[in-house]
Amino acid sequence: MDKAAPGSGVRERLGRSLFARVAGPSGPENRARIHQTPGPRWFGADRPVRRVHGDASMFIGGLRALLLQSLHPLAMAAVAGHSGFKGDPWGRLQRTSTFLAVTTFGTAEHAQEAVDRVRSVHERVRGTAPSGEPYHAADPHLLCWVHIAEVDSFLRAHQRYGERPLDGAGCDGYIHDMATVAHALGIPDPPHDRAELAERIAAYRPELRATQEALDAARFILLHPPLPWPVRPPYAVLAANAVATLPPWAREPLRLPRVPGVEEICVRPAGKALTRTIRWAMTPPAGG
Repeated sequence: MDKAAPGSGVRERLGRSLFARVAGPSGPENRARIHQTPGPRWFGADRPVRRVHGDASMFIGGLRALLLQSLHPLAMAAVAGHSGFKGDPWGRLQRTSTFLAVTTFGTAEHAQEAVDRVRSVHERVRGTAPSGEPYHAADPHLLCWVHIAEVDSFLRAHQRYGERPLDGAGCDGYIHDMATVAHALGIPDPPHDRAELAERIAAYRPELRATQEALDAARFILLHPPLPWPVRPPYAVLAANAVATLPPWAREPLRLPRVPGVEEICVRPAGKALTRTIRWAMTPPAGG
């Protein structure tokens, strides 16, 4: 009988635990459906979106995206009023991660079904922000902000913490790939390269501000995550690195000051070490 490789038990347990948190109780079933169903895909195996979304850096990118998205008052009002992110934060994470997995790796048919479900939910999410402004989650302008905040966050996290950062053409290719999903979700003119992405983010900046809902969300995400105490230290590393990748114009209104030297000497190396550990845990051993 072959002996298990040293550490394989720890690796398997840690990988299972992480996957259960991110993917939920239906994770194994969804993973088999996504990866094993035959049929054409929106993205081929060589596309940049597959490299980015399959990497452990997504843990940091996802937290950064939530913080950045919160700066649009209407987008934040929709989240605070309808998503249940405080009552069921893991459910929201699991739904988001499943959507990303299906559209990135699943069949074209399953990807379209996932998009149709999201669009149906967006149509029902309407309300009025505390400022008195009406919002509708299906509004292409709001959808575009959520989209570009995600694209910018996932890409920046990948370039800093990913196992194989993309070259310039790959970065543009990732943004172009994500535009396919954006079009399907009802965004008529998403950015297709780095220059367009930077221009679009700059165009939204006059609309951005930290409402009380945004400050509450940042406090919840960073300081009061619904996690057992033993896993809070590694989560704190992920959260600190998510904050470290935000630009000053996003950090300041959220009251997330930069500590010179600490991020470069402590935060970033810890983030890289932790993402390597997550990647190791969630990658099946060779021959396993």
